[in-house]
Amino acid sequence: MGRAGRDVVTKHVGALKKAWNLDWVVVNAENAAAGFGVTPSLCDDFFAQGVDVILTGNHAWDQKEILPYIAQQPRLLRPINYPQGTPGSGVCVLQKPGVRGNFVVIQVMGRLFMEPLDDPFACLQKTLASFDLSKPDVGAIFVDVHAESTSEKIAIGHYLDGRVSAVLGTHTHTPTADQRILPGGTAFQSDVGMCGDYDSVIGMTKESAMGRFLHKLPKPRLEAASGEGTLCATLIETHETTGRATGIWPVHIGPHLTPLLPPHLSL
Repeated sequence: MGRAGRDVVTKHVGALKKAWNLDWVVVNAENAAAGFGVTPSLCDDFFAQGVDVILTGNHAWDQKEILPYIAQQPRLLRPINYPQGTPGSGVCVLQKPGVRGNFVVIQVMGRLFMEPLDDPFACLQKTLASFDLSKPDVGAIFVDVHAESTSEKIAIGHYLDGRVSAVLGTHTHTPTADQRILPGGTAFQSDVGMCGDYDSVIGMTKESAMGRFLHKLPKPRLEAASGEGTLCATLIETHETTGRATGIWPVHIGPHLTPLLPPHLSL
């Protein structure tokens, strides 16, 4: 979320990837450009820092220069349930030496209190027809659910349980405490939270955000908060052969939120 979020990602992601021996790093960057979308240069910066896949969401098209970029950059995703013909893709498949099988990343957007996109359940069903977690060529399948409604995210988690490695929610900018492994072996969390300044209103300055609630005047321009950022993330461990989750831990590094680290790891 804005420069505060970019700075905290820059500060920690490369070091965490090395210290924790992370196979893959996925970042949702749809608010990276002052809170509204992401630019090609910012995407290039994230990739240079060791990010493997970048996700977007309902702010995917806020920066118009992203349109030609997303059309030719397979590691920048938009939700799969945008209509056919929308630039970009909602799926990417990556391989890495020393890491078993393909890493499949899928992003889908919810419809409750969001844009009227195609049915996320039907789109996921169609997409997963091409990827079977039980096959040796698939090492892990990660699904980002960009949605407002907690109930919709949880329903998708149960719908995909056992078929994917992890279902993590984004969009609300607030980390939830419901991380768990579902009965079929899929790691789930309703929302990972925001990388950004938490002395704010979901990453926007308190003054600009509160003005929308307090006054009947035309909406003031929202401005991204610029204080010290907090990194919110979720660490997933998967079984070497089944691809199902064996652990899920929230990560909070920075001010304003209670610090959280996986108990078996340190900075």
